Amino acid sequence: MADQELAKTLDYILNRCNERDIEVVAAAVIRRRRDIAMFGSMPIAPDPRHLAEEMSSQLNIEGTMEGMKNSVRDFTIRLLRQEVPDLSDAQIDELTRSWIPDGKASSKKADAMPRDLLSSMIDQFVSFSLGRMEEEEDHALRKEMGPWPDKYWKSFPQVIRLLITDFLKNEIDENEFDTRIGLALSMH
Repeated sequence: MADQELAKTLDYILNRCNERDIEVVAAAVIRRRRDIAMFGSMPIAPDPRHLAEEMSSQLNIEGTMEGMKNSVRDFTIRLLRQEVPDLSDAQIDELTRSWIPDGKASSKKADAMPRDLLSSMIDQFVSFSLGRMEEEEDHALRKEMGPWPDKYWKSFPQVIRLLITDFLKNEIDENEFDTRIGLALSMH
């Protein structure tokens, strides 16, 4: 059947087309070449819905909001493992949970805290923990807040606690700590 269609089409082009018809056929040939280059030699132009479903299945994206969150969460985890391979699974989990909430219980207290305040609290806590804090500053904080180190610790997001713990246990150096805290704060 295709040979007969081709023969009829060639007969029409070679023997019966006027100038206007030749332009239309030439434009159709150009379009078909473009379609073949983009989509392969499918018999018809692609169905956008079919292409979306096919791409979605290849990228493992579900059509629901929860599916999209899962896809973004998986992508974030892969990206973190690739870009910051030294992060532990717990740190990666905490980062992704803080950046992409799963709708379950989230730390609203930590989410509501301004980034500058959190950064200042981290600096004070680490300075105190390393014995670098001036006594006057410690005394002023205790006078105002009571046992401020405990209050700070409880208010820190889990990922910040993990990073501080790693730093204080000398599992990461100060430059690495600053880099990771900066990354965590930038996503807060």
